[in-house]
Amino acid sequence: MQLEQPLSEKEFDELDQFLLSDRCSEDAMTMDMLHGYLTAVAIGPEPIMPAEWLPRVWGEDIKDAPKFKNSKEEERIVNLIMRFMNEVLVTFEVAPKEFEPLFVEHEHEGQTLIDAEAWCWGFWDGMELREGSWNEIWDSEVGELMQPVYLLGADEIEEEELKLVEDPVKAHKLAQELEANLPAIHRFWVPRRKPAVQTIKREEPKVGRNDDCPCGSGKKYKKCCGAEAGAEPAAE
Repeated sequence: MQLEQPLSEKEFDELDQFLLSDRCSEDAMTMDMLHGYLTAVAIGPEPIMPAEWLPRVWGEDIKDAPKFKNSKEEERIVNLIMRFMNEVLVTFEVAPKEFEPLFVEHEHEGQTLIDAEAWCWGFWDGMELREGSWNEIWDSEVGELMQPVYLLGADEIEEEELKLVEDPVKAHKLAQELEANLPAIHRFWVPRRKPAVQTIKREEPKVGRNDDCPCGSGKKYKKCCGAEAGAEPAAE
């Protein structure tokens, strides 16, 4: 895992302000939603390349792409997002129990409570990139670990479940449960995580069927090693 410096407070604020600026669409993710999204991508059942997950940060449609001032600014913002992702990846690889979700704090009747709803919306969006692949954990003996994500992040929940999220104190407890569950969710996927698809680079130039065979026989490739590779040898 490549180690990079975590975002400084100034860089965090820079990315936060850009996502909230009028150069991003109203559907662009906030920092807490982005953190949940990146977490799902980082710990989920299979690797997802940035080319696939990055556009969703800006919104649900291609027209939601931000209006960068220039290519330098685009490179800067994308770099901040990639480093933000790297923080998540490194923490889960090195010390998963120390992972801290980026939840929002708010005051309620003299108490400081945490609100994980936007973070869970982001996590849910991350799961939807590989929706079917997540079924294994939902159907497993540890499926209950995902309950806080469902209650706080799903678009629709059962009417009788609303009381668990509409009350700020109960929502706070769900956020605490979720934070406690994340290392175990990560641990569930570690042995099951599919390897990244690798592109095999051909080191030698491809030999044409009518080229001289590289083995040195003096025959055409299609009548020599090419035939041995599966082609029917032509008559001499």
